[in-house]
Amino acid sequence: MRFVRSLMKAAALANVPKHVDHFSKFSPSPLSMKQFLDFGSTNACERTSFVFLRQELPVRLSNIMKEINVLPDRLLATPSVQLLQSWYIQSLMEILEFLDKNPDDNRVLEMFVEVLVAIRNRHNDVVPTMAQGIIEYKDTFGPQDAVTNHNIQYFLDRFYTSRISIRMLINQHTLVFNGNTNPAHPNTIGCIDSMCDVTEVVRDAYESAKLLCEQYYLGAPELELRQMNGETHMKHCDKTHTPIHISYIPSHLYHILFELFKNAMRATIENHEASRTLPPIKVMVALGGEDLSIKMSDRGGGVPLRKTERLFSYMYSTAPRPSIGDKHRAPLAGFGYGLPISRLYTRYFQGELQLYSIEGYGTDAVIHLKALSTDSVERLPVFNKTALRHYKLSLEADDWCVPSKEPLDLAVYRTAK
Repeated sequence: MRFVRSLMKAAALANVPKHVDHFSKFSPSPLSMKQFLDFGSTNACERTSFVFLRQELPVRLSNIMKEINVLPDRLLATPSVQLLQSWYIQSLMEILEFLDKNPDDNRVLEMFVEVLVAIRNRHNDVVPTMAQGIIEYKDTFGPQDAVTNHNIQYFLDRFYTSRISIRMLINQHTLVFNGNTNPAHPNTIGCIDSMCDVTEVVRDAYESAKLLCEQYYLGAPELELRQMNGETHMKHCDKTHTPIHISYIPSHLYHILFELFKNAMRATIENHEASRTLPPIKVMVALGGEDLSIKMSDRGGGVPLRKTERLFSYMYSTAPRPSIGDKHRAPLAGFGYGLPISRLYTRYFQGELQLYSIEGYGTDAVIHLKALSTDSVERLPVFNKTALRHYKLSLEADDWCVPSKEPLDLAVYRTAK
């Protein structure tokens, strides 16, 4: 019996490329925040969700699996990326088994939830595993040319966005249909809070980062929080005024803010080592007709303009690179993935994260989110000829003069005359 089972598994594995080719021909179907909310609240039909997901999840998985295969062969050969690919293949195979199952059978629906939870758990370490694969690749083959670095950056943005979207679908289905509600957050549908209190999430993220900061640096900057709601006047954020609410995923917003607070605190403390007092981190939350914006301002000394975009590059960190399992590293610094992945979270529902730095003074980080749930639509990568063209870019000569790194020696020109 075991031999038959292993034969069947081998046959299924052999068919994986065909399935990937088939499902990658479809584009993913982006959902809006409003669609997620409407579906979860008014028409929470598990059967409909099951029928949608058994088609949509293979489409999203296959689109990104095709893209993984375009990576440089030597990166694909690293143990970490090999492990990652095995997870994706196994998860795809597990979902495909439901394609011919009866959606009216309750046992099928229960098994589907169990499989989704197993897939989510299997993919928990996708981010550090891919990061480790890049490290293995760079450590073995040394610094890469500009084209390869561009391709890896382009790929990782799309790969991690795809992962966020797949987890979003899985979380919504498993949370909406597991029968549990959270009495502390009655407006929560799945992982979306239709009345997400933005300033409350700001405070939560600040307190968590402050706790971490105090453990490591024995101190932390204070928080100054202000808000502006439409036509109402700006005021200090006390407990008496009307809070700002939007439909959003509190865990995503918390992740973004926590990362920004950690960076702001570390920069502030390291820039004011000789000072007795630390300047506060100032946060402004503003709700307009289209945008909900959060501006975080620190006095952490800033970074040069030349380095600002580099902060969103994977594997670039202003802190020293830690080694895996290093227990003594600063908890406020990491592999340089914090900012780029935070920007992906904002962009996932059509938002943006921008940094404005003044070297010698400090940095403003601005988060823009959509104020309306109808405007918050998933931004999903699709594997097509345009995507493929990105990986085939060649590095052409710049059409602007590149300044020399060395000062010009005018004596050479004088003697030539």
